[in-house]
Amino acid sequence: RRVHGGSGTKTRNIERIVIGAFDIHTWYFSPYPEEYSRTGRLFLCEFCLCYLKSPKQLERHAAKCTLRHPPGDEVYRKAEVAIFEIDGTGNRVYCQNLCLLAKLFLDHKTLYYDVEPFVFYVLTRIDARGCHPVGYFSKEKDSPDDYNVACIMTLPCYQRQGYGKMLIAFSYALTRAEGRFGSPEKPLSDLGLLSYRSYWKFVLLEELCARLGERTTIHDLAKATGIKPDDIAATMQHLDMVKFWKGQRIVNVDEELMDAHRRTRDAKRPSHTIDSSCLHWKPLVYRTGAST
Repeated sequence: RRVHGGSGTKTRNIERIVIGAFDIHTWYFSPYPEEYSRTGRLFLCEFCLCYLKSPKQLERHAAKCTLRHPPGDEVYRKAEVAIFEIDGTGNRVYCQNLCLLAKLFLDHKTLYYDVEPFVFYVLTRIDARGCHPVGYFSKEKDSPDDYNVACIMTLPCYQRQGYGKMLIAFSYALTRAEGRFGSPEKPLSDLGLLSYRSYWKFVLLEELCARLGERTTIHDLAKATGIKPDDIAATMQHLDMVKFWKGQRIVNVDEELMDAHRRTRDAKRPSHTIDSSCLHWKPLVYRTGAST
């Protein structure tokens, strides 16, 4: 098995997890039941995320487990990638197990058991054996603040391969399909802010390249990308590209910055992108406490 390392500052109750082909060092504490943390290594079924104490138990479980992909609906598939939508109400145990797994690699995550108000999107890689989890994000069914991501995590064994940016891009693909603007739940971690700022910068500069010679407002960019105007303004201000004209925030295009982006865009282009034609999804309508 491949062993992937990590570091953390909190006391960990589980040193390593085995999931699929990977043996992964954990980063943080996660509130698994105490009896499962005494051996220091936890064994997870990669399809249902059931957790077990030993390789023998995992072997017996695998012989009975009928899942070969996350429960829920497949809403995206292209090449070797599939994304599944899982309702926290209809698949409560799976979503709780997903949250416990995520907490091993997220310092500030607090949601473990109250999963019913959320929907989860799990990104997987497909092979002959099934759909193997890569990462996920959760989203409130009804967010008064227009948050399109509550929590996001890529397993360490798949980090630095472009899957985190793919999850971010997918969250905005859903936001655009809803005809809304979206933003990740605040506050972002330092790493989360870096990831989002990098995504926002690339997407917005790409959009500006397509609008050369046009007077472009922040609202124009929001309509095209699904990114909330406040996030666009913050990104543009970080790039020193905003000015006010007749009471509106206008994007002040920096030609040197645009030239630099055009020269380096192919090298910086995400290695995994979302093809909207492969998205098979309609916005879900929820009642309080239940899905419809």
